[in-house]
Amino acid sequence: MAGNTLGNIFRITTFGESHGAGIGAVIDGCPSSIPLAPEDFEQDMARRRPGKRAFDTPRKEEDQVEILSGVFQDLTTGAPIVLFIRNRDVKSKPYDIIGQLFRPGHGDYTYFKKYQHFDYRGAGRYSARETAARVAAGVVAGKIIEPPGIRVRAYTVELGGVQAESRSLASIETDPFYCPDPDASKLMAQVLAKAKEEGDSVGGIVEVLVKGCPAGLGEPVFDKLDAELAKALMSVGAVKGVEIGAGFAAARLKGSENNDPILPEGFQGNNAGGILGGISNGDDIILRAAVKPIPTIGKEQDTIDRQGQPAKIRMTGRYDVTAIPRIVPVLEAMVKLTLADHYLRFKAMK
Repeated sequence: MAGNTLGNIFRITTFGESHGAGIGAVIDGCPSSIPLAPEDFEQDMARRRPGKRAFDTPRKEEDQVEILSGVFQDLTTGAPIVLFIRNRDVKSKPYDIIGQLFRPGHGDYTYFKKYQHFDYRGAGRYSARETAARVAAGVVAGKIIEPPGIRVRAYTVELGGVQAESRSLASIETDPFYCPDPDASKLMAQVLAKAKEEGDSVGGIVEVLVKGCPAGLGEPVFDKLDAELAKALMSVGAVKGVEIGAGFAAARLKGSENNDPILPEGFQGNNAGGILGGISNGDDIILRAAVKPIPTIGKEQDTIDRQGQPAKIRMTGRYDVTAIPRIVPVLEAMVKLTLADHYLRFKAMK
């Protein structure tokens, strides 16, 4: 199975399945002498951890990160870092049905067509459980980009059709959906409660804000910073679209409206989303990711079996009503990983 590695200089490879022994990441290219200890992972892992909210899967995982190599006396050594997160609350029986039937909207059908034999328990390798390893690796990436002043924050701007009308970033961490609009958050909770009662799920939009990114990160052709960031976000299973800056709205503007005037004191506007010609311009980087509804739902759906015969499927077991807010720290991690790689590439040119 190819395609498990991200990055050029700062590279991560994730491994493991949802109902296997655990999930993990191998990090290569991390500089030496960076402070790193198990407790450094606790905050971000807790933000992604399941079973904390009424709309989360009730699966209980400690998500404690074990550092197996690459760190000595709480400092990175420059050797590959291996992070491991054990699966401790595995209940595979409800997923036996996936051995014969495909869930609409999920990867069951395409994995079967590509691999024939694969671990489908809890969605196996294509489960959102894999993103725990990304969050852990993102903590290490943060150790590289945060000292020079680069800060990454993600928050929910739409959920179940309810849009945030304000951006009170100070309230994000205390909000159950990491939403910057307390009034919108209350309506989001109502929408989720209704979806849960109906055995359904909802999607939304997460915005990622990067402050303090210096000008010069990124490459001008295939490794454009915006292209790399979009790929990183799109590699998260539930993400179906990415906007940068004005995004699709730019298609409805004239050049005179879309261009950000440049004055001695800086850019007067940010339709570019902090990136021009594939290279960061020193302004805030702004990204938005469209998150689809969770495909595993309690409603009966039409499907086929492995022989192509029509069938009905209704899922039981444990699953989220929405990928938000647990996806928020995952998207932050993907941006941190991409920026860490390009920051090290940028430094290597100096």
